[in-house]
Amino acid sequence: MAAPPNVTTKAMGGKFFMNKSLSDSTDEILRLQGVSWLKRQAISMFNLTLSIKHTTDDAGVEHIDVDQTLSGGISGTSENRILDWQERPDEDDIFGAVVGKSRRSAVEELTDEFLKNDWTQDTIDEGVVLATAWSDPSKNKLTWSVNQTWGFSVVNGERRYVRRTTFASSDKKDGPILARLVYDYRACPCPCWSSCF
Repeated sequence: MAAPPNVTTKAMGGKFFMNKSLSDSTDEILRLQGVSWLKRQAISMFNLTLSIKHTTDDAGVEHIDVDQTLSGGISGTSENRILDWQERPDEDDIFGAVVGKSRRSAVEELTDEFLKNDWTQDTIDEGVVLATAWSDPSKNKLTWSVNQTWGFSVVNGERRYVRRTTFASSDKKDGPILARLVYDYRACPCPCWSSCF
């Protein structure tokens, strides 16, 4: 289902299902992040749902909390993004020790062409969410970094939530891996959207 026009990068709350047929494979990215073959197979077999809650605190700082669930009710990772560009460590069940930071970015400020292209006009007007993370060198034996931009694109004629990803690893010498992840929107059936979470 296409995302409605009132769901934007400044109001991203809702449920989104990964559209595997429109998304690029992330198997090689997961492998280079140290995710086992068995876990990667499970991830590829199940459908992924993102439950996103988007709020602004009293200081005017945006918070985007994302709960990932695989089909069958299997819990995945959680993303708690605070858009203040402050580094925060995290111990992730899948990726291990990581450090990340996030902010809102004007599209024209981005230098990576893959991250800045193909957004809808409302995303260009409001800015993308720029999320970056890297393995914690003091705790993680693997060395990798990932940059993502979140926004909305027209894919197959419909407006959809999209994450564009560039991934670099010390074990991959021929340049970064580029991946576009496309999600279908599901309208919240609840009279109050917050009760969906």
